[in-house]
Amino acid sequence: MVEDKLVVEINAVEIILPVHQAQLLTYVRLSGAGQGLLFNFNEARLKDGIKSVILGAGAASVPSNPPTEKE
Repeated sequence: MVEDKLVVEINAVEIILPVHQAQLLTYVRLSGAGQGLLFNFNEARLKDGIKSVILGAGAASVPSNPPTEKE
């Protein structure tokens, strides 16, 4: 938890499964933080292992992925 505004979850798994994102979403909802970041350190490039969740006022959860460049 970062300044009661951001939940950070750190993993080192083969792939990020839906259960990992659901767990982060639950943490964000229960904490009231509004935002969450999921880091998977088992990736060749760190930016490929980042997922984010943002909860808006009265809006459903919006999982987002950072754009990636194909090599």
